[in-house]
Amino acid sequence: MKHHTFAKTPPMGWNSWDCYGATVTEDEVKGNADYMAEYLKDYGWEYVVVDIQWYEAGAVSSAYRPFVPLEMDEYSRLIPAVNRFPSAANGQGFKPLADYVHNLGLKFGIHIMRGIPRQAVHNNTPLLGTNVKARDIAHPNSICPWNTDMYGIDASKEGAQEYYNSLFQMYAEWGVDFVKVDDIAASRLYYFHKAEIGLIRNAIDQCGRDMVLSLSPGPAPIEYTKELKGNANMWRMTDDFWDHWSLLYGMFERCEKWYEHVGPGHWPDCDMLPLGHIGLRSVDGCGGDRWTRFTKDEQVTMMTLWAIFRSPLMFGGELRDNDDWTLSLLTNKEVLEVNQSSHNNRLIKQNGDKIVWAANNNQGHTYLALFNAGENTATIKVALEQLGLSEAHQARDLWKHEELGLVTEGIEQTLAPHSSILLKLYS
Repeated sequence: MKHHTFAKTPPMGWNSWDCYGATVTEDEVKGNADYMAEYLKDYGWEYVVVDIQWYEAGAVSSAYRPFVPLEMDEYSRLIPAVNRFPSAANGQGFKPLADYVHNLGLKFGIHIMRGIPRQAVHNNTPLLGTNVKARDIAHPNSICPWNTDMYGIDASKEGAQEYYNSLFQMYAEWGVDFVKVDDIAASRLYYFHKAEIGLIRNAIDQCGRDMVLSLSPGPAPIEYTKELKGNANMWRMTDDFWDHWSLLYGMFERCEKWYEHVGPGHWPDCDMLPLGHIGLRSVDGCGGDRWTRFTKDEQVTMMTLWAIFRSPLMFGGELRDNDDWTLSLLTNKEVLEVNQSSHNNRLIKQNGDKIVWAANNNQGHTYLALFNAGENTATIKVALEQLGLSEAHQARDLWKHEELGLVTEGIEQTLAPHSSILLKLYS
């Protein structure tokens, strides 16, 4: 499938949601892009993604304001609010901002909601590329339960494909490289919108520009794995993920469920990394302006799980406020190599809250992740034969960059609660 070539490795980037909710501005996007270019680009980080409500002039937090006016062009397409994105004036849309990001050697992304704006339907505005109007393609009973901006689109109606084509043609003209589509992929009743996913796939294929397609929210239904792989590059396995241990604990079960479906161009997504300074203008996740509530051990555990599972890596904090510790989590080349270049990623065993994962690389080395997800200190053991290894191997701690010596029979590590270790075994 051609779209699988757009994301041969798990996408890595920054998304504005965790720190700015629905309110991010052009200057804030540029500032985070500048930081990424200076400190992270050499490590593989490349996507700069503007999350939801960029078309709402008066957005004030992550709390959505119902039925407010949105910025829209004459063809029923939402466009950036100029008071927040001044370079979008005079019909330029996101092209100037995308150009800025591209000139840094990075890629630009946006968030959209599925469907067509309610205000377009109520005013029955025109659609580009067809004689039908907004009201003709709308599905008024298909609405998002948490955001009032849109009606769904009836894929069987004349003009439905043309409308999505017009959207993605505009995004291509802007220079968009990544599109996160929301209210489209959850497994709860009526929340998985297979027909609209197909319309979007067709629109991207016809727009003339390679765009990574990310589907939200989750949990995506595993029974639709074929459709997910056939249309998207990444899809959420979970609802919004925040800095609560209970959510991280639950991710182990989700990764066990999905790891067989990880592969080049199609990535089950553990969601964003709520690290560093988050919640600046967001009230989601049961908290406001704060530094991540995860302990350092929990932060390493999260990064280790995301790496050994090969989840996309989307950092959610205000990058410019990173301390040395947070930056070190994002610039460990050995850990990022596990995420970007390993294969045969798999759960080896789980005994209660003692969890063991493994993977391999192209040099014949084995990666091994041990997790203590429990509330008490625990010793975790794994024999080399359980990893398919028949001879002694050297062991290296990838987080500490330390050699641990020769392993002849197996690994045994005593880990504090909520902590982990990530090893490379090599001969």
